[in-house]
Amino acid sequence: MDIRKISIGADYKSGAMHYIVGQEVLGGSHIIHLIQDHDEGYKIWIQKAEEIYLWKEFRKTLPISLEFNINF
Repeated sequence: MDIRKISIGADYKSGAMHYIVGQEVLGGSHIIHLIQDHDEGYKIWIQKAEEIYLWKEFRKTLPISLEFNINF
């Protein structure tokens, strides 16, 4: 399944950081391209023009909430 949104932090409403595919980051210079599940955690990839970079990585030991794309 494709991850659409990841929230990192124990307090979902007021203390968590939220990252959504397609969201502008770094002052609007990049967008979130992909949120990827891997063995030890999650990786957030960003895109600027045709270039894609690994931006952030979070371990699975952190309090994390995931939202998936649902395509009917």
